[in-house]
Amino acid sequence: MNTYSKRILMSVLGVVICGLSVGMFKHAAFGVDPFQALMSGLDAVIPIRFGTLYVLVNLLLLSFSLITDRRKIGLATFINLFLLGYVVEFSQAQCQRLFPAPGLGGRALLFLAGLVILSLASALYFTADLGVSTYDAVALVWSERQTRIPFQFCRIITDSLCVLTGAALCLLSGMGVSQLFGVVGVGTIVTAFFMGPLIAFFNRTVARPMLGTAAK
Repeated sequence: MNTYSKRILMSVLGVVICGLSVGMFKHAAFGVDPFQALMSGLDAVIPIRFGTLYVLVNLLLLSFSLITDRRKIGLATFINLFLLGYVVEFSQAQCQRLFPAPGLGGRALLFLAGLVILSLASALYFTADLGVSTYDAVALVWSERQTRIPFQFCRIITDSLCVLTGAALCLLSGMGVSQLFGVVGVGTIVTAFFMGPLIAFFNRTVARPMLGTAAK
């Protein structure tokens, strides 16, 4: 298998594994990542399938990237756009079927497994370097256009807006505070602190060796 084929495989695997992990996050109910918090809020107020809603929101974000910086768009962008939402939907349904009422320990295991799997998926997806997700592109374009604002601060702002908007929409839909903590909770904070180091670990031990094998 040549290098480009390996990169495509890594992108597809990254997106599929990412979707599986997000479904685990949602079922564990300890909180999800910022973009999924926004999607959860939209899902609570818009009565269509989550997979379809995910595609529509990402098409809107894709238009932003096409207007501002098309270099951020690649094959992986479209794999993410059209596949991830439906994998999340499938994963959450399977978690509900296999673990209909997990206790605190079961939820903790689901969350930790989801965090590790999401980090592995991200390492595969980013290392493949075939474009970024439409959400990732927003902070990247913003930081490049507004050179006085480093990327990390642009990302903090976009993430914060997603969390606040998602939480507000969840509350407007009639969701209780206890349910809201399943969307924006301790898991959101843990993910923010530990996902970066885990991605770096999997990038070094899994993703780069996969691509290096292809190069040889």
